[in-house]
Amino acid sequence: YLTVSIEPLPPVVVGDAVTLKCNFKTDGKMREIVWYRVTDGGTIKQKIFTFDAMFSTNFSQMENYRKREDLVYQSTVRLPEVRISDNGPYECHVGIYDRATREKVVLASGNVFLNVMAPPTSISVLAADTPAPFSRYQAQNFTLVCVVSGGKPAPLVYFKRDGEPIEATPLPEPPVGAGSWAPRNLLHRDLDDTKVPKSLAAEGEPGMGNPFPTADPPRGLAAERDSVTESIPETVVSREFPRWVHMAEPIYYFRHTHAPVSDGTVEARATLTWTLNPQIDNEALFSCEVKHPALSMPMQSEVTLVAPKGPKIMMTPTRAHVGDTVRILVQGFQNEVFPEPLFTWTRVGSRLLDGSAEHDGKELVLERVPAELNGSMYRCTAQNPLGSTDTHTRLIVFENPNIPRGPEDSNGSLPGHCGFRFVLALTLTVILELT
Repeated sequence: YLTVSIEPLPPVVVGDAVTLKCNFKTDGKMREIVWYRVTDGGTIKQKIFTFDAMFSTNFSQMENYRKREDLVYQSTVRLPEVRISDNGPYECHVGIYDRATREKVVLASGNVFLNVMAPPTSISVLAADTPAPFSRYQAQNFTLVCVVSGGKPAPLVYFKRDGEPIEATPLPEPPVGAGSWAPRNLLHRDLDDTKVPKSLAAEGEPGMGNPFPTADPPRGLAAERDSVTESIPETVVSREFPRWVHMAEPIYYFRHTHAPVSDGTVEARATLTWTLNPQIDNEALFSCEVKHPALSMPMQSEVTLVAPKGPKIMMTPTRAHVGDTVRILVQGFQNEVFPEPLFTWTRVGSRLLDGSAEHDGKELVLERVPAELNGSMYRCTAQNPLGSTDTHTRLIVFENPNIPRGPEDSNGSLPGHCGFRFVLALTLTVILELT
């Protein structure tokens, strides 16, 4: 008789050493042991190890076991450093000679599945739809996206706020269209901030305590029915805050998806969506954490939601002349800003040099500046969903010595002085000839 058995293997991590053991029992004479790696759903078998008992020099080591009725053999294959490509089924085929005739071989086989795990290699948190503008009058949905790559199998991803796990409502599909997930405009007659006393607005400001959902009845992402307004003087301020305040605590919605990658790993994406309230979400710390069987401790990445503050602007050249190309660039801020700001350039009281009303981007380029731009003021508005801030810079244009001045004639001399210069030159010529 011939029986073959292979011990099941626990999952292994990339880089570990793995031993494949093929155990079999027989009372016959062994012919060969062959290990196969099975691919393409069993259609292809790749031979990875062969032991030929007929020509084996170690056959004498089994002589002591012949006294027993059943001979026990063991064939071992060692993979020193497994890779993700090693993942899959393996088969061990054992052949013995038939007792009736030595020309026939009796075969039996066993199989085992090698499950190779890989820990995630990267994790990042970013904001969806950035750069995005800031709205003083309308509640906006905000989404954080956590991308985890390089893991196998798919990891468990979850979010925390200020170190505390967020209890979120599962969202099978992302909010699309103008459904119940879409924020609605809060600016209408009933919420006109000029009609709401400041004391009433102050009473409605939420505290900085537990920012997570409670047992209250669920509300939509834009719960404008429970909103009140805040009175803000109509003055030009460097930083703007919303005119609406949430009475209710934020309701979070969570969605988790994963997609296979060609190398055998999985890319996991987790999204967290809620109605942003800049008054309590500004400077809030959000972290994305990952649990995976190949990790000894959770892997995490964190971001702090911060509105832009104190933009730093650089103008080159520092002394601009007529005809120069001037570049005005935002170098940074006084703080770390997240998510990425949206930059908008305008010219105070007039249009930009190219005739447009505004320009989007981190840099404003003025080609061949004319003298008429001297003293013009430029405003840069930096905004993200948490707030908006303005900064101004004035352009001073100096005269270019290489360009003739306006009142001079085409020869560069002032009218009425040409005759005087001619007489002076003629007189000097006569004196030189006489001498």
